[in-house]
Amino acid sequence: MQNFYSTLRSIPFRRGPKRIFGGIAGGISARTGWDVTLVRIGILLSFLLPVIGIGLYLVLWLLIPFQDGTIPLERFIGRH
Repeated sequence: MQNFYSTLRSIPFRRGPKRIFGGIAGGISARTGWDVTLVRIGILLSFLLPVIGIGLYLVLWLLIPFQDGTIPLERFIGRH
């Protein structure tokens, strides 16, 4: 599992500093230069899709590292 977590940390994508729920929209905004409000609206619109919107958001929420490099999935599994 450490290789998996190391790979996730090596991607140049982090949760954004402008976080509301999970920081996914803030991270996309910071990485692409798009306005964070437009990204949030796009994510909310994707929730209207049956499985893709919420399912993909939850997967990203578990796997995308915070600014300090910690990963929620790693924290969750480490507690048990």
